Amino acid sequence: MSGEGLAESGGQRFGYIVDRMPHGSGQGGRQGTYIVRNADTGTHHSFMYADIVTEGFRTIRTGERVRFLEAPEDSEHACYVIRLDLPEIEDYYQ
Repeated sequence: MSGEGLAESGGQRFGYIVDRMPHGSGQGGRQGTYIVRNADTGTHHSFMYADIVTEGFRTIRTGERVRFLEAPEDSEHACYVIRLDLPEIEDYYQ
């Protein structure tokens, strides 16, 4: 599906990561499921690490702010998740 179709279904959302379930969580036993809370509505959306848009490692920590889209086929699923608070490299590996 194109990015245009996703934008038409509701546009970008902002939120923060509230939980991470690293093993066997989510529908179908997905691994690496994250939970983001929508800052405007308070609703929660789940996503997998593969939904994180980045170069390099796809890791997000609890409390980080993100921008995302609601998946058109499932409003409880977030997609195209982008980190807004990128850490300094030196601080990240301490």
